[in-house]
Amino acid sequence: MSLSPQRPALTPSELSSAVAEDLALYREKFRCRLPGSLDELRGPSRGVVELPLHVAWSGMTSFDLSRPRQCMGLYRTVLHEGLRDDLPRYLNQDLLLRQWPVLRTLVGRTVRAVWEEAFPQLASRARAAA
Repeated sequence: MSLSPQRPALTPSELSSAVAEDLALYREKFRCRLPGSLDELRGPSRGVVELPLHVAWSGMTSFDLSRPRQCMGLYRTVLHEGLRDDLPRYLNQDLLLRQWPVLRTLVGRTVRAVWEEAFPQLASRARAAA
């Protein structure tokens, strides 16, 4: 016998509303971390980058920017897990622009949409590369 009170199941419209609210909060999480402009992204463009554990909490923490897969992994990790101050510290505008046509396919739909809405030059680079 369960001691917790039974709640009625959500109706489809309540469920749809709850999902929409969760998605809006998820989008806001990434939107509020965005830099004011891509010019603020002055992170390293070469060398080895060590990410702190609050960003790279699972898997690799050290990334060699001369190795394309590691560079892509660093950018994917920072875009998903980095806080507002981490983005300009670890991302470089030129590298982001150069990698975006492929990188956009490796990040989640929400991250991609938020960045491309805020910075149309990313979306245009993706279209140009297609």
